[in-house]
Amino acid sequence: MAGEGDEVPVLSNLLVLGNPGDDISKFKAQGARSEAESRERSESGGLKAQEESPMVREELLTTEVITGDKIKISPRARKMAGKLSLPVGNIRGTGPGGRIIERDVEAYAAGGGRLSPVASALAVDGGLTAPLAGSGPGGRILSTDLQKAAPGTGGDSTVKKISNIRRIIAEKMHSSLQNSAQLTHHMSADARAMLNLRKEIKKKTEDEGYPNVTINDMVCFAVIKALKKMPEINSHFLGDTIRTFSKVHLGIAVDTDRGLMVPALRNAGDLSIEELSNELKKLANSCKSGNIDPDLLAPAAASFTISNLGAFGVEMFTPVINLPQSGILGVNTIIQRPGDVGGGIIGFIPYIGLSLTYDHRTIDGAPASAFLREVKEQIENLTIFGNS
Repeated sequence: MAGEGDEVPVLSNLLVLGNPGDDISKFKAQGARSEAESRERSESGGLKAQEESPMVREELLTTEVITGDKIKISPRARKMAGKLSLPVGNIRGTGPGGRIIERDVEAYAAGGGRLSPVASALAVDGGLTAPLAGSGPGGRILSTDLQKAAPGTGGDSTVKKISNIRRIIAEKMHSSLQNSAQLTHHMSADARAMLNLRKEIKKKTEDEGYPNVTINDMVCFAVIKALKKMPEINSHFLGDTIRTFSKVHLGIAVDTDRGLMVPALRNAGDLSIEELSNELKKLANSCKSGNIDPDLLAPAAASFTISNLGAFGVEMFTPVINLPQSGILGVNTIIQRPGDVGGGIIGFIPYIGLSLTYDHRTIDGAPASAFLREVKEQIENLTIFGNS
């Protein structure tokens, strides 16, 4: 009935259980795909000829989306069409009963408002990108134009329908930038103490089976300490109120085969660094194996987030806040810079880059900078053994 990655209307049948040969026709949804198939059968191959007739195209465009004098369109689709100044009467609906939904507006807009009804359906169902101009009258885009642009037909590009998780990530990131006042400050911390600790940990891991605490674990531990000292950063902006947390619920960005996930480690501030290291590893593994608790992925589950791109050699970046959180810290790679190593001697010192993006609606520049400096000091004076 529906395959992996397909989008289906609410309350639609997803699958039917039965025996081979059972009649399941009555369970099939009357959506865009079945409408297109029935129309093709009734027209007996006359589809191309109809596309070439502007009058027939306009009839198809209007009769399928209008009931009486009212256009069947979802509120979100109407809002999107209004923003893009698109004529909703010309958009072919592929929702239940021919209802116009968001993806129909997106497909119509992708073709510059010149998609034929069949091309519109093909763009939606096949996830195809419309060319700037088509071969129809006045540059109208026909289904054949979309098929020519489909994957495998051109040697210089491919087109792939985005996954649901990619769509969710895109919507969240776009919404975050649209609905907040984000600003990023950059600072570097002397990483010598942290690197020395890492050497000690490696030896204790080999000799005593001590937990393999990583550089990322140490940075998270330092950030938690800084959040405890400056709780105004550990907050959510809720429109006309600000929620400040007494506990640190740390979000950690995890790269998986399915896309970016940001699970929350609840009450992270109550853990020793050894416990923190173990719990962070468990969270990352759960995300990668696909059995993470969905509640932990909710943006409101975390009070502050850390995104570490240091392993990729990134020296500076601008992380995007996971709203309604007030801030996110980007952790960069460690690079060598010249500096005073003591006694008036100039040498190379390892520095780790820190990029703090904060919501200026919640936090002003001075406290944001003070927090970033506190993280820097926590990293530079980090102690673990006997004082974690």
